[in-house]
Amino acid sequence: MNDVAIIGVGLHPFGRFEGVSAMQMGTHAIRAALADAGLEWKDVQFAVGGSWEVANPDAVVSLMGLTGIPFTNVFNACATGASATEACADAIRLGKYDIGIAIGMDKHPRGAFTVDPTLVGMPKWYGENGQYLTTKFFGMKANRYLHDHDISPMTLARVAAKNYRNGVLNPNAFRRKAVSEEDVLTAPMLNHPLTHLMFCAPDEGAAAVIMCRADIAHRFTSTPVFVRSVEVRTRTYGAYEVNTTFAPIEEAPSPSVFASRAAFESAGVEPGDIGVVQLQDTDAGAEVIHMAEAGFCADGDQEKLIAEGATEIGGSLPVNTDGGLIANGEPIGASGLRQVHELVHQLRGTAGERQVPGEPKAGFALLYGAPGTAGATVVTR
Repeated sequence: MNDVAIIGVGLHPFGRFEGVSAMQMGTHAIRAALADAGLEWKDVQFAVGGSWEVANPDAVVSLMGLTGIPFTNVFNACATGASATEACADAIRLGKYDIGIAIGMDKHPRGAFTVDPTLVGMPKWYGENGQYLTTKFFGMKANRYLHDHDISPMTLARVAAKNYRNGVLNPNAFRRKAVSEEDVLTAPMLNHPLTHLMFCAPDEGAAAVIMCRADIAHRFTSTPVFVRSVEVRTRTYGAYEVNTTFAPIEEAPSPSVFASRAAFESAGVEPGDIGVVQLQDTDAGAEVIHMAEAGFCADGDQEKLIAEGATEIGGSLPVNTDGGLIANGEPIGASGLRQVHELVHQLRGTAGERQVPGEPKAGFALLYGAPGTAGATVVTR
């Protein structure tokens, strides 16, 4: 079994780019990752790619060069990035290839994710009238969690304001304007307790991560970052979900819990070893919930930790240092690889103004995708 190292990362900025296709954004990210690793496209032996909007991400090779490499398309909703990372890392770990690339790209229209609900068995009109993957689910879930664990809406406002501040420091972010906690809290209410400014936005972007056998990483970089584990899990019970609620509201622990536990166990590290964290923050409530589900605190402890600044860039548990989804938005296929992009720069010490102090040695990323798939990744220096 080979250890796996990340030797190159690339990103197309997230936002709105009229006249630029998802595929073109994908090639931008690929070229940036190749430049970061000091490689050419012909050096890549295989690829894994994911997208929501692009039916065949493998077609990106037509723009990069027809070198004949194997290309596997993957999709797991918001957990697509973790799935691509896992497939790429495992192929190298098992010795089939030496160098590979994971790619994600998407170009979503404005508004809620209303694209083709028939893909998950819902009628077309369900999306057309705004009922597909809307804010309702997120609001109900956050409201129940805050009630059960005595957490105030101000905590949600603090999470969102922190992510907007971090986005200001990120030249690739979609939203790059600081927003005060008060403005977040008093913004128009979409679904209680979540206001408009507590949500991310579907948008456009691409990301790419190049990996290789760890024993050859020194040929390409003096600062490799090692993929210690990637674990993907699905639900064990219930369907308290975004788009297909056909089972009782009562549910077993989220797949985020099981994916996180498995990732830590496989990597041989504990949550306390992690110096920088990326959590799925489709809304501010999700970041709060995932802090506990991933094992970084007990349910309810988030209120105090967040109020004391633990999750700030200079805090004891920096979360979403690049602004997360709230500042970056979410092009689904690229979102998880953006998390890895940020962790790599943080562990290299090249994150610029948003660099976590103290030279973090390990990073963690968690994705959660409807209708109940979670992916957790641990990387180290």
